[in-house]
Amino acid sequence: MRIVRHWHATPAEAQGTSVAIGNFDGVHRGHQRVIDLARRPDMPLGLVTFEPHPREYFAPDTAPFRLMNPEARANRLARLGVKVLHELPFDATLAGLSAENFAREVLAEGLGVRHVVVGADFCFGKGRRGTASDLIALGAELGFEVTIAPLLADGDRVFSSTAIRTALTEGRPRDAAAMLGHWHRIEGAVLHGEKRGRDLGYPTANMSIKGLHPPRFGVYAVQVDILSGPHAGRLGGVASLGVRPMFGENAPNLETFLFDFTGDLYGTHLSVALIEHLRDEMRFDTLEALIEQMDADSARARDILGALD
Repeated sequence: MRIVRHWHATPAEAQGTSVAIGNFDGVHRGHQRVIDLARRPDMPLGLVTFEPHPREYFAPDTAPFRLMNPEARANRLARLGVKVLHELPFDATLAGLSAENFAREVLAEGLGVRHVVVGADFCFGKGRRGTASDLIALGAELGFEVTIAPLLADGDRVFSSTAIRTALTEGRPRDAAAMLGHWHRIEGAVLHGEKRGRDLGYPTANMSIKGLHPPRFGVYAVQVDILSGPHAGRLGGVASLGVRPMFGENAPNLETFLFDFTGDLYGTHLSVALIEHLRDEMRFDTLEALIEQMDADSARARDILGALD
């Protein structure tokens, strides 16, 4: 998949696409429906999204809400067959474009799109004044086709990033996965930590969750894809998500112990899928009690992961 991070003078080989437009946070089943409607046999499949998320731009002090960082989103989109990802910088220039100018300068002249798919609730342009109906009219004028994707629902439940965040906050990753159409994953580089796990017999791969909506803190059964380096592949594991209350006040992070693994993962990139919330974070009176609980957590996680096969 080719990633283009500007909309001026887009390379010719990245033009002529059929694109889905949106933020695609989580790439849930509703998003996937929009992407599926953009698939055309005579055009490369593209996607137009924005970085940072417009909500982060307009309200930079808002609490973390994103389900995916850009890396995780790009990886998921590549798995769905997207060939060109237009990850446009959302800045004062883009935010100030009227709906008409966005359609003309960005979509038609900048990206050279031939077909656009948006959700029924799509709004665009300065002040979000443009609607999906406006885009149809502008597309007819500017030479690109527009398809409106109806909102996807399961019964009376509309698939939304808000509903997925609620499920994760409540420690229900399986419910979140049902709406996403895939396991919720936290992706990123393995960072150096304080290496306490190594002393306890549980060496962990530490990852930041900065900028992401925090799922319920606690211990999870996880499925881990090692995305880079000599150990690339998939393993099961158990992970602690939170602030590590046994060791004082800490910034939230994800610490993952990989089953049946030895090796150095520093600097590699992992994709950690949350499968089941095992328990909340706890403070133990002794390290021995902590290790005993970690043994029990690992045994339970192995059973859960074994049932997935």
